[in-house]
Amino acid sequence: MYEQKTGEGWLIFSGVVLMTAGVMRLFDAIWAWSYHGTLPQNLEDALFGHSLNTYGWVWLVVAIILFGAGVLVMMRNQFARWFGILAAAIGAISAIWWMPYYPVWSFVYIFTCMLVIYGLAAYGERLPAVR
Repeated sequence: MYEQKTGEGWLIFSGVVLMTAGVMRLFDAIWAWSYHGTLPQNLEDALFGHSLNTYGWVWLVVAIILFGAGVLVMMRNQFARWFGILAAAIGAISAIWWMPYYPVWSFVYIFTCMLVIYGLAAYGERLPAVR
């Protein structure tokens, strides 16, 4: 019979969310590089200025970090746990930048990253040694 480990669902959730967030940030980067329409109001007051090209590069780096962390979390090692927590914090911080422009989506993104941090912090402990 299969033995369910405590928190296994949280670890799968965390890994999948990190990988999905990485793909979403990749789409954000592609959008930023290809968008030629009207920019959001007051973008010149944003953290990285008014150039969407700059945001595209920032989002690409964040995407790589998030997706890589998700893959590592699925591998279940201690480095992956801490890297996943750091990546989720970076994901939440990257969503804060857009809070003035897209508050609902930013809040949902931040909340989801906080759930990932909880899942990894509470259930990402070392696996017991097999005897």
